[in-house]
Amino acid sequence: MPQKEKLQCLKDFHKDTLKPSPGKSPGTRPEDEAEGKHPQREKWASKLDFVLSVAGGFIGLGNVWRFPYLCYKNGGGAFLIPYFIFLFGGGLPVFFLEVALGQFTSEGGITCWEKLCPIFTGREETPSKSIGYASIVIVSLLNIYYIVILAWGVYYLFQCFQPELPWAKCNHSWNSARCIEDTSRMNKSLMLAANASNLTLVSPVTEFWENNVLAISTGIHDLGPVKWDLALCLLIVWVICFFCIWKGVKSTGKVVYITATFPFIMLIVLLIRGVTLPGAAEGIKFYLYPDLNRLKDPEVWIDAGTQIFFSYAICLGAMTSLGSYNKYKYNCYRDCMLLGILNSGTSFVSGFAIFSVLGFMAQEQGVDIADVAESGPGLAFIAYPKAVTMMPFPTVWAVLFFIMLLLLGLDSQFVEVEGQITSLVDLYPSFLRKGYRREVFIAIICCLSYLIGLTMVTKGGMYVFQLFDYYAASGVCLLWVAFFECIAVAWVYGVDNFYDALEDMLGYRPSPWMKWSWTVITPLLCVGCFIFSLVKYKPLTYNKVYEYPDWAVALGWTLALASMICIPMVVVIKIIRSDGPLIE
Repeated sequence: MPQKEKLQCLKDFHKDTLKPSPGKSPGTRPEDEAEGKHPQREKWASKLDFVLSVAGGFIGLGNVWRFPYLCYKNGGGAFLIPYFIFLFGGGLPVFFLEVALGQFTSEGGITCWEKLCPIFTGREETPSKSIGYASIVIVSLLNIYYIVILAWGVYYLFQCFQPELPWAKCNHSWNSARCIEDTSRMNKSLMLAANASNLTLVSPVTEFWENNVLAISTGIHDLGPVKWDLALCLLIVWVICFFCIWKGVKSTGKVVYITATFPFIMLIVLLIRGVTLPGAAEGIKFYLYPDLNRLKDPEVWIDAGTQIFFSYAICLGAMTSLGSYNKYKYNCYRDCMLLGILNSGTSFVSGFAIFSVLGFMAQEQGVDIADVAESGPGLAFIAYPKAVTMMPFPTVWAVLFFIMLLLLGLDSQFVEVEGQITSLVDLYPSFLRKGYRREVFIAIICCLSYLIGLTMVTKGGMYVFQLFDYYAASGVCLLWVAFFECIAVAWVYGVDNFYDALEDMLGYRPSPWMKWSWTVITPLLCVGCFIFSLVKYKPLTYNKVYEYPDWAVALGWTLALASMICIPMVVVIKIIRSDGPLIE
């Protein structure tokens, strides 16, 4: 069939597929936009709204506190080799796939799959929609625990407004006899005496974190009471999140002008301050010094793959939902490539800001950089707060750091919640889009998530938080979903058909690299990383000391399988309900 006739058939198909029907979410056809008709689905007010929303959604805490540490841990500059392989072979292709899929179908993360694979339509539950269900389970669990980090950040920010940072000294009620203030003038004889008596000395910032903020219990079996100061902080961030998204993209598109841009200003300020500190060069050397021998370790490749999927917020349905608010003819391919450069560039630059400060801290304490390098909450709430106590004007730098942390996490949180809400509302648009039902529905989701999240602000809440973080939204779950997304588009719908759709939307065909990635490269990378992740699996521990009981590990795997089981389960149900031979 000639290309011109093929595109016309595609346009006719797209027009029929997106025709509004009772109980279905209508899309916006290019014909409607050309005739100046009001779109039947809410659209971004400007291109910048979409760009900043996506940037805010996937540039988050992982860029600042996870990538730099992984780079240092996995061979420095050598880690960039597997990182870029997974970036160009998996991250960017799947990211663009999800945005383009949302734009093509004008649907959220669940119903888009039904529109893409019309051969499966006609039944309420279809195999293609099972991918969307898996994504919505992951993002729902992610939204419950990710926001707890912001609650900790709010608590620290409030504590900054005191005459002296409360984690700088050992003269507080939560400090123990083991507390010792870490300075360059540390009493060496005291350290030797402590070593001789097997007494473990603890810094005031560690005791502030564990004894005051967390008031941590002995294990997950002992949750204890809710810490109401943290519960209040958690409520504050959930209320902020609600008001950021309650009016849909009209409110989200405006909030991101602040939340997505201000963290970059803070990051630049902290970068300039960091590289001017004594010892910064040594820290940066540890960050980037290449060790090619580390590439022989499969865990390095696993870390690279999971970091890419985490940092691009893919397989969560959020990017599809954001893309669904684009106009049909919007050039999402160009912006996805530019956003990819921005995302990975931010991760790389963050390493300079973080490790320059860690190098300064190591020099001040007279220890090796390996002794102060941390990842995750350990970096945000122990290592960096400790570093600012050694700087002039520590309160100023602490406030700037936690504001940056909060804004980085906040826009990621409400963008993911917006993606979750959009996906669910698109399932029942005729009911949830009437009057204020959408706003009420958002409030219900936020309240339920808050109530479940209260388990993570108890005295044993850190153990619950780590259980969710390690299993519920793990790299294994994301790799599983990404594999089936590529299979659905490249092999079920047909990669050539989807390329025709892209040409109809963009006016040109994207690079063949995308086609090869969706068809072969990304599925192979996902399968390889998935298998190695299972082979190299280690049960969860806290601080490398506390081992989770068997029932807690079983609960963790239940959280992981809750999303993964959606795809095969719905396929099996489809086969059982279908008439005729299995091959049909």
